[in-house]
Amino acid sequence: MNTRIGQMLRTVFPPMAVLVMLVVVWSFLIQCFNIKEYFLPSPQMVLSAAIRISAELSKATWLTAQAALGGFCLSIVIGSLVAIVFSQSYWMRRGCFPYAVLLQTVPIVAIAPLILFWFDAGIHSVILIAFIVSVFPIIANLTAGLTSVDRGLVELFQLNRACRLQMVFKLQIPHAIPDLVTGARTSAGLSVIGAIVGEFFAGNSVQQHGLGFMVPQRIYRLQTDEAFAAVATAALLGMTMFGSVSLMRSTLLSKWCNAR
Repeated sequence: MNTRIGQMLRTVFPPMAVLVMLVVVWSFLIQCFNIKEYFLPSPQMVLSAAIRISAELSKATWLTAQAALGGFCLSIVIGSLVAIVFSQSYWMRRGCFPYAVLLQTVPIVAIAPLILFWFDAGIHSVILIAFIVSVFPIIANLTAGLTSVDRGLVELFQLNRACRLQMVFKLQIPHAIPDLVTGARTSAGLSVIGAIVGEFFAGNSVQQHGLGFMVPQRIYRLQTDEAFAAVATAALLGMTMFGSVSLMRSTLLSKWCNAR
């Protein structure tokens, strides 16, 4: 029990200490240089703004979380299917994988307006943008895991006349589960970024607005403290999704990963 508490403290204390230090430096810079509130609000103002608009923040966070979670789940399903196909064909992998890389390198700010133009503004378009942003880590990590099975195990399955489906579901996929979770950790945070970008471009085209719309809206109105509150909430949402997947990896797959 004491060991577990000690591990938690070693995990939580360093980032909390850095956060406190950043807040102190933030407050010091505002007082030292007499920075205007509309340009850079103090931490106290941001906290006060978050409390003041907590109801709106909650609704916006729920909408953004829905879009991010939808894109994340879609990336796991489709990304896993694509990775399985890539792992079964060398020529398919060599021919199509570069285009998966290309999709990742194209800036999402260039793709998002096209997605909204083709499919209209709405949560379905935001989910699609979140999916595009977050699918590549799933494909890359899972493909690497599926194609890195020990050659001796492959020959053992072949010696026992295992069919292709048995090779995939009883050897390759169990071997690649840790790689899938590793890719999911990255995709979880990226899905929030995709949802924010999608909501930013959706703008006034939708009736209900997420965090991605709140930030530019508040900046245009010079309500910078509320914009900072929305940014902080978006960051917290991203950390929550990343932390949830990391917790799943450490709790459910710790023995599995150690065995490897």
